[in-house]
Amino acid sequence: MSDAIKHECGIALLRLKKPLQFYKEKYGSAFYGIQKMYLLMEKQHNRGQDGAGFASIKLNVEPGERYISRIRSNDPQPIQDIFAQINGRINEELLLHPEYQDNIELQKENIPYIGELFLGHVRYGTFGKNNIESVHPFLRQNNWMHRNLIIAGNFNMTNVKELFNSLVELGQHPKQLADTVTVMEKIGHFLDEEVTDLYQECKNNGLSKREASPIIAEKLDLVKILKRASRGWDGGYAMAGLLGHGDSFVFRDPAGIRPAYFYEDDEIVVVASERPVIQTVFNVPFEKVKELTPGNALIIKKNGSVSLNEIITPTEKKACSFERIYFSRGSDAEIYKERKELGKLILPAVLEAIENDTDNTVFSFIPNTAETSFYGMVEAANDFLNQRKNQFILNNRKTLTKEKLEQILSVKIRTEKIAIKDVKLRTFITEDSSRDDLVAHVYDVTYGVIKPTDNLVIIDDSIVRGTTLKKSILKMMDRLIPKRIVVVSSAPQIRYPDCYGIDMAKLEGLVAFQATMALLKERNLYHIVDEVYLKCKAQEDLKDSEVVNFVTEIYAPFTDSEISKKIAELLISDDIKAEVKIIFQSVNDLHIACPKNLGDWYFTGDYPTPGGNRVVNKAFMNFYEGKNARAY
Repeated sequence: MSDAIKHECGIALLRLKKPLQFYKEKYGSAFYGIQKMYLLMEKQHNRGQDGAGFASIKLNVEPGERYISRIRSNDPQPIQDIFAQINGRINEELLLHPEYQDNIELQKENIPYIGELFLGHVRYGTFGKNNIESVHPFLRQNNWMHRNLIIAGNFNMTNVKELFNSLVELGQHPKQLADTVTVMEKIGHFLDEEVTDLYQECKNNGLSKREASPIIAEKLDLVKILKRASRGWDGGYAMAGLLGHGDSFVFRDPAGIRPAYFYEDDEIVVVASERPVIQTVFNVPFEKVKELTPGNALIIKKNGSVSLNEIITPTEKKACSFERIYFSRGSDAEIYKERKELGKLILPAVLEAIENDTDNTVFSFIPNTAETSFYGMVEAANDFLNQRKNQFILNNRKTLTKEKLEQILSVKIRTEKIAIKDVKLRTFITEDSSRDDLVAHVYDVTYGVIKPTDNLVIIDDSIVRGTTLKKSILKMMDRLIPKRIVVVSSAPQIRYPDCYGIDMAKLEGLVAFQATMALLKERNLYHIVDEVYLKCKAQEDLKDSEVVNFVTEIYAPFTDSEISKKIAELLISDDIKAEVKIIFQSVNDLHIACPKNLGDWYFTGDYPTPGGNRVVNKAFMNFYEGKNARAY
């Protein structure tokens, strides 16, 4: 994606089912779990680079012994930073206490981070807050082992204020108006109630608090707790939690918006945000890694038993299609296939833009996530060229000479690596003109392969704001002096804000919205903007379930191609000499390419939860009223 947007988060949960001595004997180290967690987090670093956190729990420790360890970092290289600190602390303890070297019991008892249950998180700061207090996992502490709660997740709630108020109604005093805090406190409240009820039951049976503790651990009903806590949640989430005594869970939203995958064998249970991460780290085949069912929680009890439990009735599955287009690593077998299909399906529109002149066209891509779609587009272009060759040969088979046949068969689709991501430049100069000059050099180009008679087709995975296209890519492509530049987006036009984890909160930042506003003004249809505002305003006091997304009406007067043409006009500066066309994927073809991830609200306005409609209306009202504020 040429436009940098902060997005998503990644989670990793690992439970070791065997005693630590088992891993020492089989894998050579009692630090097996820590090593695997490093790999699970590092291989998801694409999902978050603003911060990282790690927590571990030791099972079956004696009172007075530390059993929870947590470390967080917002260092520029946060994953490396936390594991360097963990490694340093372990080595320090081993150096100071040589007797720990071969004694697993002493290591577990005295060295932090060594345990059987681990939770990791990599974070992008959706709200721009990158202080250490905003980094997951979050910890809710209590002297009762069962009431200690550690939470981390990939999520965003649309109704944080309502959740906050519900906590106040329960008599709590939340320290922060943030979805992570409110979610953790909501779970914590019902966890406290469950522990209290179980203790009272034990007390009625004549047991002491100490005698009650293991019974509470055994009987604690996480399904009941999550069902009660999640009433009223509106958002996309894959949420992981650890309880101090050793239970753990991963819980996914009922529409399956945010991803989660898991694998279990007789040694481990592991959950991550991406399937190939588990495949690679534990060397397991594709079919062994399961997707967590929407609305369900994977519950791992202290005794190692694992169950999949429905918490909320699943709704129509609307898994985020941006996961397939851009966010998730393309090493997943299904995602790789889907991205290629996105490139294949858009070729007919490309051929129309270049007037079927593949002989005088160079195909390329914006690095790096668009590369797979590029392969699909080129495969389809080769199929088109072969069809032309076959048809020509059939039509001229009686007069075709050997030389002419060889000449025809030698024609190939021309592909080149044109755009090069040069360096991540820091905008340390504050003046706008100087900053723009830096942005213009984020990409470099390969010279000497484009002729003045050539079309240059360059595919990107998506176009959000268009800023880098306008200030960098188009200018660099134009220096090659092509006849025509065709910019291809493997994703449809992004028209609406996202409120489930992607940092696209403001409508006016989206180039498709800007283009539509320009068209409304040009065609004397701007009264639609006023009408939509009044309709949005009239819904402010309605329940979320009653709110309608009226922002779709501003796009209704125009075809996709009209908006695409206007986007091109907005992104072309006066110094661009080549003809420029911009092509977007259709929503229908997106669904064909990614049939399991049908979440498309940022393209269509079809939000999978009621809170989404409120968010988009709020975003539009902020735009109309000139408020530079987030809609959620």
